[in-house]
Amino acid sequence: MTAGAVPERTVPLEFAGARGGRAPLAWGQRAFWRLIRWLDEGDPYYNLPWSLPVYGRRDLDTVLGALRTLVERHESLRTTWTETPEGPVQQVMREGVLTVGVLDAGEAKPLAAAREAAAGLAATAFDHAAEPPIRCAVVTAGGRPRAVAFALSHLAVDAWALEILATEWRALLAGEELPAPAWQPLDQAALEQGAGAARGERALRHWRAELERAPMTLFDFPGRTPEEPRFVKVGMESAAAGVAARTLAARWSVSTSSVLTSGCAAVLAALTGHRRVAMQLIVANRHDPRTAGMVGTAVQDGLFTLDLSAGTFADAARAGHRQALTAYRYAHYDPAAMAALREEIGRARGGAVDLSGYFNDTRPTGDWPGLPPGDPAELTGRTRTFPVGAWPMVDATAFFAAGPAAHTCRLDLLVDTALLSRDTAYELLHAVETLLVRSVTGDVPLDGIAELCGVTPVDRPVPEAAP
Repeated sequence: MTAGAVPERTVPLEFAGARGGRAPLAWGQRAFWRLIRWLDEGDPYYNLPWSLPVYGRRDLDTVLGALRTLVERHESLRTTWTETPEGPVQQVMREGVLTVGVLDAGEAKPLAAAREAAAGLAATAFDHAAEPPIRCAVVTAGGRPRAVAFALSHLAVDAWALEILATEWRALLAGEELPAPAWQPLDQAALEQGAGAARGERALRHWRAELERAPMTLFDFPGRTPEEPRFVKVGMESAAAGVAARTLAARWSVSTSSVLTSGCAAVLAALTGHRRVAMQLIVANRHDPRTAGMVGTAVQDGLFTLDLSAGTFADAARAGHRQALTAYRYAHYDPAAMAALREEIGRARGGAVDLSGYFNDTRPTGDWPGLPPGDPAELTGRTRTFPVGAWPMVDATAFFAAGPAAHTCRLDLLVDTALLSRDTAYELLHAVETLLVRSVTGDVPLDGIAELCGVTPVDRPVPEAAP
């Protein structure tokens, strides 16, 4: 499974939860169901590798007991999903067996071995109709459990849910008694089929109004020969961008997330030549106290539009903050109804509205508590960029993501290399950093971003003159 972790054995972990049941998918589950089924069969793109330390000097039975409790507490970890003539359904197993590997870290550090093991566990797609959406292995060193490696399906958990599991994991290892979860995906699905349906209708009305006037696409320029694999992700770690974003957020009374979102939208506009930008935001949908404690996936897309035709980046960031809040408000809806709406709008407008630009903020607190002090302009000397990965098939053209690192602003960008090159991806990341850092010391006009930030606008074909 890993270079440094040698499998010792597997342990069958029997579990028995409080209830089982069958229901349609909750809206957040359905959103990921569509994405997973859009991929080629066997593609593990939406698998999540994850690892946790074993806190304290715990024996194997204690660690396995904590794992069992997590699975028994949270129905999403013992759910299967199948397609039926009536639509996809979730089936919560009341009881079952989870096979847990036990691995020796060898010469590797236990957490490093766990991360490698998690990558191995996540490298194979889940059979969602036949297996629970969790795989795990305990990593030992010196005969004692030191870490646990997981692979989880995005159908079962999102980033918010992982934070809940991490908190509970530490408490369970310490022997604490936890109250039973009050809300599960079965409950969420029932709500959305009943009293919660009205909220989904309001969201659809908002999306209709926005889609009727959104740009048809940001990426209306000639393509290029793609790389293989076609979709490439690159990353940047920039303490300078983090310090600048925090400074600007305080100055403009907005969030650091809105500064980053607006910055990414602004450099995309500078690249593509569009003055109105439409992107999708990945929205956690956890403002309801019930879903705030739910281990499951509630994530859906919100629609973010921003006018960048005039003014300064400060104006854009303030407007972007308002637009982001609106996007968050209207990001909870029936995905099947949304697909029908987008098809209807596409027919009326003579083609599908392309929303393949994305922004996702995965930071758990919306800040960087470990940022170094200093002038952001001076901190740019510490910035580094690097490749992250490549995939044959992703439903995005440009996908920005702010990562969870606490000591630096981690910003990733995935691009479709049939339209945007790897070099362009690095150029855009540096442009975001430059835009934020330069905005600390003065207003940056929107029409000057390309030149100031080193963005090379795309070449557009010149329209033929009318005869």
